[in-house]
Amino acid sequence: MLQIVTSRARTGQGWWLGGLFLIALITSLILNACSPGQTRLQPLKVGITPWPGFDIALYAREAGLFQKNGLDVELVRFENQQDSARAVLRGSLDATFASLWDVMQVDPGNDKPVVIMVSNISHGADGMIAQPGIQSVTDLRGKRVGAKLGTVNHLILLEALKLHQVNPREVTIEDVSNETAAQMMEQGKLDGAVLWEPMLGETAKKIKGNIVFTTKDLDSLVIDTLMSRSQVVNSKQAELTRFISTWFEVMAAVDTRPDEVFEQVGKVLGQSGKSFASDYSGLKKGDIEMQKRMFQSEGRLRGATQQLAQLLREDPRHGRMAREDVEISAEPVMAAIKGWKS
Repeated sequence: MLQIVTSRARTGQGWWLGGLFLIALITSLILNACSPGQTRLQPLKVGITPWPGFDIALYAREAGLFQKNGLDVELVRFENQQDSARAVLRGSLDATFASLWDVMQVDPGNDKPVVIMVSNISHGADGMIAQPGIQSVTDLRGKRVGAKLGTVNHLILLEALKLHQVNPREVTIEDVSNETAAQMMEQGKLDGAVLWEPMLGETAKKIKGNIVFTTKDLDSLVIDTLMSRSQVVNSKQAELTRFISTWFEVMAAVDTRPDEVFEQVGKVLGQSGKSFASDYSGLKKGDIEMQKRMFQSEGRLRGATQQLAQLLREDPRHGRMAREDVEISAEPVMAAIKGWKS
């Protein structure tokens, strides 16, 4: 029901004309808002798994940025990225945050995966620890290292071995989760393990071991992305572009008011803002400059997909093949950059 309230101070003809003008104005606005030619943004359902580089997006929800930008976004929690990537291809999600490594291994679905944004690159947040007597990655030849095959931890291990010129076949991989690997290191059942922070540093202290590698040692291939599928990129490009623009607002907030951002995200996750800030500090954030670097015609993303495919071929113990149909679409992110106003 539309209720029009006019000032009691107005009387006579002035009040009557003013009322007619107000009615005409409101009617015009209603008709324009409902006109068939006006685009109404569709809802977006986006997958998110536990990782600081993804969890930072929670700030957009908590601070009302999605709503402010006309978006109806549902962030759907998953425990692992392979499940959320699979859900995108099978039509349950419009997009998801996932590592490029997982995108390249996602099971076949009804469409092909499309990378439309980079959320972060690991820069010290992931690494390898070794028992006290082991000083370097090269000392792990002939040893047992914990890393879940086919996951990002496997990639981190392969990156470390390649950097130090160790053949993957010279290392025995124990196919265990992050948490199990940490427990086995404490029990002395492994010589080394791939872990992420804060577990990486905490476990090293507990066992008085050595951190022999982190993703800060190189331009890491642990590249985290926002992926979608072809059909959604075509049908919801306006929504995805607006989502990326909102992401840029989050990145700007991290620069200008980090304490507020980390405190709000930490509260959602049940940890202190200081703790979440520490977790996030091991990442290069996916700001506009990173997008330009990653998505230019001969950018880092295209080279990274080739390098990842090569690593998958060099160590087939994971039993998976790299997808050859992963598409890199710069259109949504470049449209967001073009329309961005800081």
